[in-house]
Amino acid sequence: MKRWLMVISVVYLLFSGCAKKEQNATQIEAPRQESQEQTPQQQAMFPLTGLPAETRTDHRVVAVMINNHPKARPQSGLQKADVVYEVLAEGDITRFLALYQSEFPEKVGPVRSARDYYIELSKGFDALYICHGWSPEAKSMLESGEADYLNGLFYDGTLFKRVSFRKAPHNSYITFANIEKGAKEKGYALQETVEPLPFFQNESTGESAQQVEISYSRQAYAQVQYKYVPEQNGYFRYSAGEQTIDYDTREPVLVQNLFVVAAKHIISDQYGRRDIDLKSGGNGYLFQNGTVRRVEWKNVNGRLLPYENGVPIGFVPGKTWINIVPQMDIVQYH
Repeated sequence: MKRWLMVISVVYLLFSGCAKKEQNATQIEAPRQESQEQTPQQQAMFPLTGLPAETRTDHRVVAVMINNHPKARPQSGLQKADVVYEVLAEGDITRFLALYQSEFPEKVGPVRSARDYYIELSKGFDALYICHGWSPEAKSMLESGEADYLNGLFYDGTLFKRVSFRKAPHNSYITFANIEKGAKEKGYALQETVEPLPFFQNESTGESAQQVEISYSRQAYAQVQYKYVPEQNGYFRYSAGEQTIDYDTREPVLVQNLFVVAAKHIISDQYGRRDIDLKSGGNGYLFQNGTVRRVEWKNVNGRLLPYENGVPIGFVPGKTWINIVPQMDIVQYH
């Protein structure tokens, strides 16, 4: 009996040792197997330019109302914007809604007052909206909480600074450091996931369009031109024959996508303010790579996007300017 007990003990010890070895081998080999299954991370892209990102891509969009009166030119910071909407305000003067997400200038301006349709455009990007002043409709929208905002009316001389080389209302500027400071004071988020624009490597199958001219009126100051520069793979912008450059750095505005859309404009009050139909869609031109395509535009969740025969065609990677016009016959190209 003792002999049998000794045999059973030896067998038990042998099997226990083998089990431990197998368990240890499994524990050692498992991490190596997992590492073989890992795939390389894809290159991060900025959501509003489609360009490769070396920094974080989750900065909240900042939308700034920028003055385009002849006395406000040249402006500061336009060349850094990912997307710019150019829309008529009162009379034949346009204003810019500049959207910043991938890069930020030190300062931007001159900053101008809000209008309701600019706020609607900014809402398509859940942007932090920056303005100096407002129309009654814009005041109602912002005070009711339709968008987070900083208004120079309440921060004149603090977050917003007046420059000495221009006269009011063409001299209000704000730095992005002060935008971040104001956002933190108000409790506004500055990080969020931004839905990307549609980007495609569109083939240059359209008609040649080396130069584009938009006449917001017969006055020289209301004439806009874009000239395609092949070696830059984009369009330089001009107002009244003067190239649109940055006041501080002299860097030019360079646009890879020029999207011109026609929307119904109605004069809504005695001051010449407008109602602009940004919901119904309509005709447009999409200029890319020195060519033009006749397209339609649709409002998709607050963003104006190009379509062809009902199919989205998107943008090429880079900067995008969207000119909203009352009718297509003020646009010429060759």
